[in-house]
Amino acid sequence: MNENKSIHEAIEYIIASLEKQGQAPGTLKNYINSFNVFKKYLNEYKISKVDEKVCLAYIYLKTGMKLESFNQKTLNPNINRRMKPLHLLLCYIDTGKFIYRQRRIKKPFICPEGFSCEYEMFVEECRHRGYANATINSNTDKLQLFLNYLDSVYIGSSDEITLKHIDGFLALYDSAAVKYIGTILYVLRNYLSFIYQNGFTLTDLSLLLPKVRVMRNSSIPHAWKKADIVKLLKAIDREDPKGKRDYAIILMVVRLGLRVSDIRAMKLSSLDWNRKTISLNMVKTKQPIELPILDDIGWAIIDYLKNGRPKTICDRLFVRHRPPYNTFGETASFHESLRRYMVKAGLAIPLGVSYGMHSLRSTLAKNMLEAQASLPVISEVLGHKNINTTSIYLKIDIEGLRKCALDPEEVFLINEINL
Repeated sequence: MNENKSIHEAIEYIIASLEKQGQAPGTLKNYINSFNVFKKYLNEYKISKVDEKVCLAYIYLKTGMKLESFNQKTLNPNINRRMKPLHLLLCYIDTGKFIYRQRRIKKPFICPEGFSCEYEMFVEECRHRGYANATINSNTDKLQLFLNYLDSVYIGSSDEITLKHIDGFLALYDSAAVKYIGTILYVLRNYLSFIYQNGFTLTDLSLLLPKVRVMRNSSIPHAWKKADIVKLLKAIDREDPKGKRDYAIILMVVRLGLRVSDIRAMKLSSLDWNRKTISLNMVKTKQPIELPILDDIGWAIIDYLKNGRPKTICDRLFVRHRPPYNTFGETASFHESLRRYMVKAGLAIPLGVSYGMHSLRSTLAKNMLEAQASLPVISEVLGHKNINTTSIYLKIDIEGLRKCALDPEEVFLINEINL
């Protein structure tokens, strides 16, 4: 940075650059507030020259966290919030340029030339079978890994694939969860069978794949405590535009049990304010569902639409808060946002269990069971096609399970009589 440029001018330039870039008003407000607090710190301690050492001392003073450098990663949202503006400032001081790291975008898959024909045919076949887009993306992601692996070991066409190559690919995931390996085998079995039926291979390698038995509904759903739900919702900054959005999203899952896929796909036209209902076709089941706009959900959505949602032509209710302000990708799970709010709320991150947005659906099911709601009612609210899917939640109905407990004294007595 030129010597005649002050720190204040540098900060003004960064704010102007962020605004020119199209950052959301709430994001700009956060940067401005952070820089104002930093400038007060500089004035209070009479600091005229800013470098990494000064910034690290400031972070330590404000958060109590001692960092070795600004490249050190941390999951603490309070520290990250203070570091981001200063990182921009340090980059500008060092280079004289505004350097903003945009969200990483996944590079498009380029299929190895020798497999492109069958790969495109397989994707088209998945569409023809009526697979949901999210299912197609999940399957092709794993298939892409397999095809890239074949290319890396110099296999140039499908008729060169042998069991040895499949074993080599599966060995890369020997430490993965059984369920994930089962999914990979399902995709490979599907694909290898398809290319055999279409004449790309002379042998049906799908018949040689190992079988992994993953018991359906073998896991126990994770349900939240009511007090933790309250803490989670209170941890969301509802003065921030993004916070308004996230609060409405999480509230919809907690109170209505909506799937994340349905929230992503929800349009402004899905809301009928006169009838106070939400109507949509569920992404997973393709079935229509109508749910009430409960008062707390309604006011949260209104607050977001009036004071948080960026100006955009996108017809989806919830949009990204980074330009371009468009719809979420089909794999967006809001998992990281949920994790940040859990950390902020001081909630323990459970080990070995799923604590994502889907676990909030489990919590609604648990609460309904405790309120003596029947399985058909719960099934209808959660949008299940089959009541057997809903029955998995019986595992977390502790009071209901207590009624099923056997008395050991009676069991022993019956055995004695039979003897």
